[in-house]
Amino acid sequence: MSNVRVRFPPSPTGYCHVGTARMALLNFLFAKKNGGTIVFRIEDTDKERSTKEFEEDLIESISWLGLSWDEFYRQSERTAIYVNEIETLISQDKAYVSEEESKKEPGKKVHVVRLRNPGEKITFQDVVRGEISFDTTELGDFAIARAINDPLYHLTVVVDDTQMNITHVIRGEEHISNTPRQILIQKALGYERPVYAHYPLFLGADKSKLSKRKGDVAVKEYRETGFLPEAMLNYIGTLGWTPPSGKEFFSLDEMIAEFDLKDLHKSGAVFDLEKLRWFNRHYLTGLSPTAFKDMIMPEFQKGIEARNISWNPASAEKLMGLVSERISVLEDLRIQISDGEYDYFFADPALDVSLVSEKKSSREDTRKHLEKIVEMLSEVSDFSESSIKDSVWPYASDVGRGAVLWPLRYSLSGREKSPDPFFIAARIGKDATLRRISTAIQNLAV
Repeated sequence: MSNVRVRFPPSPTGYCHVGTARMALLNFLFAKKNGGTIVFRIEDTDKERSTKEFEEDLIESISWLGLSWDEFYRQSERTAIYVNEIETLISQDKAYVSEEESKKEPGKKVHVVRLRNPGEKITFQDVVRGEISFDTTELGDFAIARAINDPLYHLTVVVDDTQMNITHVIRGEEHISNTPRQILIQKALGYERPVYAHYPLFLGADKSKLSKRKGDVAVKEYRETGFLPEAMLNYIGTLGWTPPSGKEFFSLDEMIAEFDLKDLHKSGAVFDLEKLRWFNRHYLTGLSPTAFKDMIMPEFQKGIEARNISWNPASAEKLMGLVSERISVLEDLRIQISDGEYDYFFADPALDVSLVSEKKSSREDTRKHLEKIVEMLSEVSDFSESSIKDSVWPYASDVGRGAVLWPLRYSLSGREKSPDPFFIAARIGKDATLRRISTAIQNLAV
């Protein structure tokens, strides 16, 4: 295709949601695949609901996802262009001014501009859905402006798409019902018709249209939760699209290479948060050790210090492998930290003496086992995980692993569930290990 031009046309009336992100991505893929141009157009004709905050979030969210554009416009800065077209329609008797009662202020008269609708049958070819037809008679003479200088959505979209030379309108299926109105305006103004492609919307778990109440969370919330942009792009890009290769994991360039509008599904796809987490874990574990550490350490420090525990970066660095095994998204780490699951790597735990002994062991036997462990570990010079295990394991196997390893692990962690004691001991060091075991011995003697 030559001279392909598409648009990102979000309204700044709310935060950028996954549906908006998908719209931007599909337009991006199509334009890049065909060497086209991308127009980012802020459709802010709804003056009461549009805000600068939402506009900035739209720009920031789409940029964070790694998508770019070639041209940028705001409809609020193009009013004179729309007014000129409205006046042209009125002068040609294709539209007229109707004095009507305001819906927002009963009793007040307003001058609404309405398009004269010839009531004809409209048929258009949709790339995704095939031929679609509408009888426009039931639409009546519909409004195209609240006043001559206050244009409505249908008119501004048609004018902009033509003046910005948009060749392909790629958008969600909720806009199918808008298309006949927009085609009638195109015909009245003598504009050419772009190619339409209406793709299905994301669905919630119950197969209904995805809404915020059912999980349509803003992109910025996914970002704050700790999802990676590569994972978000990969998931929303392949959800409802079957690439010819059948692969699941794609870089943006790989998606561009395989993308074709005709491969989009005709039915809605369920937006599954667990599947998104699965994608994110793939990309998270694919980070280099340095990149993973750089992402994790600030969050780790913030969480530990919030628990009034002294931060030790050297101790935290030893835990990167453990953290990598336990999280799919950064929020998992935040929850784990707030639950105290890492406290004992940074500070001696408080012990419940009733939990130190294994259920089948007496306090006296447990104390003797721990005293033996202190004796053995005191002789270990290379305090590595393997050396610690080599020292303790034969004794534990001889007298009973549960009777030895449970009190050792609990003495070190103060938790009923934690990594094995050899892992913990190697990471907190010899001094802290012997000190914590000695504390447990003292508690057992009381």
